Amino acid sequence: GFSVSIHDVTSRSFSLRWSRFSGASSYRVTATAVNTVGHSLLVHFSEVTLKATLTSLIPNTIYAIQAEAIDKNGIILAETQIMQSTAPDIPVIDQAYSKLSNSITVEWRAVPGATGYLLTAQDGDSFTETVVKNSPGTMTGLKPATLYRITIRSINSGGKSQPSPFRKAKTVLAAPILSVSSPSCDSIAVSWKAVYMAAGVSVSLMRSDGLGRMLKENTTNTSLIFTNLEPGTLYTIKAYAWNASGMPGDDFTYNQRTSPNAPADVKVAFNSGALRAVVSWMPTEGALSYTVTASSGLVKLKCNTSSASCMVPSLQCSSEYYVSVTAYNDAGASKPTDAVSLTTIPCAPVNISIEGDEPGHLLVSWSSVSFGHYYVVFVKSDDGLEVHCNTSYTQCHFQSDCGFTYFISVFAYNKAGQSPLGDVFNYTTAPCCPSDFRAVFVSSDTVRVTWAPVRGADLYETRAAAWSTVVLCNDTATACTLSALQCNTPYNITVYSFSDARGSNTSCAPKYVATAPCSPEIKNISKEGLSVISVQWQSDNEEATYVVTARGEAGFWHCTSTESSCTLTDLPCGSAFSVSAIARSAAGQSLPSYSVPLETAPCCPNDLILTQVTQSITNISWSVGMGAQTYVTTLESPKGQAKCHTLQNYCLLGCITCSTNYTVSLRAISETGLTSSCTYQGYSSSACCPSGVKLYRLSSNGIRVLWRASDHMINYNTDLRGSKGNFTCTPSTGLSHCDITDIPCGDVYTVVVAPVTDKGAKPTFCPKKIYS
Repeated sequence: GFSVSIHDVTSRSFSLRWSRFSGASSYRVTATAVNTVGHSLLVHFSEVTLKATLTSLIPNTIYAIQAEAIDKNGIILAETQIMQSTAPDIPVIDQAYSKLSNSITVEWRAVPGATGYLLTAQDGDSFTETVVKNSPGTMTGLKPATLYRITIRSINSGGKSQPSPFRKAKTVLAAPILSVSSPSCDSIAVSWKAVYMAAGVSVSLMRSDGLGRMLKENTTNTSLIFTNLEPGTLYTIKAYAWNASGMPGDDFTYNQRTSPNAPADVKVAFNSGALRAVVSWMPTEGALSYTVTASSGLVKLKCNTSSASCMVPSLQCSSEYYVSVTAYNDAGASKPTDAVSLTTIPCAPVNISIEGDEPGHLLVSWSSVSFGHYYVVFVKSDDGLEVHCNTSYTQCHFQSDCGFTYFISVFAYNKAGQSPLGDVFNYTTAPCCPSDFRAVFVSSDTVRVTWAPVRGADLYETRAAAWSTVVLCNDTATACTLSALQCNTPYNITVYSFSDARGSNTSCAPKYVATAPCSPEIKNISKEGLSVISVQWQSDNEEATYVVTARGEAGFWHCTSTESSCTLTDLPCGSAFSVSAIARSAAGQSLPSYSVPLETAPCCPNDLILTQVTQSITNISWSVGMGAQTYVTTLESPKGQAKCHTLQNYCLLGCITCSTNYTVSLRAISETGLTSSCTYQGYSSSACCPSGVKLYRLSSNGIRVLWRASDHMINYNTDLRGSKGNFTCTPSTGLSHCDITDIPCGDVYTVVVAPVTDKGAKPTFCPKKIYS
């Protein structure tokens, strides 16, 4: 817990510190030179002393330093030892001097054992330190023209020696900071700020390539100008200040080139197509770049280049430019060359107007163009034909045709060339009028107009005008149908042509066309006879011929008249017709009138058959009557009447009296109630069947049949029918019985007694008797 430490070392001393040790009443420090015999230093210290400085040591020597803590009895309580070298000996400055305004150089003799040296420059309260290896050593970062106290200390691993005796040294003047320019191509101006402590400044100038002589000026001012120099040449300028003793300070070197001379032989070549100019010149000495300036009023166009030519683009038409060239290098610009005048091509004419001042002529006009000496107008039609007009005025006249599109361009000219292509205008003349159009009536109120296509027409308008009525039809086709025309009316029909670009040609000629007669109106249809119909109508055209037509499934029937009625004959029965009328004239045919339905009475059936079913019932059948829907049949006699109304073509009539003559009639009735009365040949009902028929057995194989006759003039017939045979008996006229013999026994027979007509027919409906 006892230690010693070194906190400062010089060439001949150590400054020590040790720690307090409990129980110690004194401390003893011994310093013994390691490599030097007989040199030792012993020092005693009281118990309160914990630091001390050992002096009178040998420079650059290693010492063994031992510290001991001793109690009051002289007994050593603790001890510690360290090794420490003294610093080298103190150097001696031989000389100190300044070559630069921010440094001082010091020279000295080397000190044995020194591994380095600490240089110190002090200016009042401020100082600068620099460590160097050996002599000489230079301190930098100093202030110009300032007096410094210079000291030096030697250094080794042990520490630093005490400072050497000081020397005084002063830094030289600072260099003037030059500001250099070339105000003209043959001069260089040099200026600087005043240098501290300077009595004057020396400035020299010569070509950087070493050619020529050097110019030198001494001055107490802060600027000067070198003249009569060569343009565009690089010069080297060197300047330094000196003090009152004539000692020069730092120098300052600067390279400056004189500005170039103005270029010579400027030429301008104008490209009219691209509206640009190529400017060329002879190169000038020392120029690094060139600027071409083209000025026109407030507009300035520039072009920069390092070669001897430059293209100035984007020139404006109808302008006069003044072109100059300026050379540049790092010193500045030359004077601009004398301006060269350049007149560009004229601009394309504007405010172009095209008028068809009269049919077949076009007038093209435009505004005057600055710097335009004359104009050429080109007019090209869409069929490829081109004409032109050359004039110094601002308008031209051209011939034109209908339906053509003309492409019109106007150019202005001067010595520089032709103006750029401006807007190409197209002007379309009015389309041609359709000629020789044909009007054909489709109906009384509709006419179809056709024509050949005409040049330039995109659309056609067909106009039919009659008094205050106008009917229009617009179409791109070369045909148009005008409908809803008033019948029996004269119209002026005109076909106008239209184009999208020019509109209508209003000079087209009309044609007179009259419409067909109006449709007749049937007023009445009346029957004049069985198959004769009279038709009457209302007409408004005295020159028209009227045709009446009856149309039906049975065919067509016609009648013609110039009056207001005509008669249809030989119409078939049982038929439905549609009756209409038309009017015809030289203008055409009217539409049919509204149809009027016509129905003829139904036809009587051709065939009628009566069949007696029973003694009091008769079946009547007939063939179908054309046009009939229902039938009414009637059998009539003095004894009474039998009637039947039916939809079929047959009927059963009851209440028929036998042996009676009847008249036969039939009425055929149509769906609408038209009736045809039909009469047929009379009908006689069959003779009456006998009554009170009785049967009597005559023997085992015979039978007698008795009856009451309805009329003694009637002949009767008796039929006996069984499974074993059929038997017949016909008595003489006036008798009312009949015997049948030789019939097989053991059979069941059906017995019928019926009257017999003159033709031998007998009814089948007389009552039957069963006999066993």
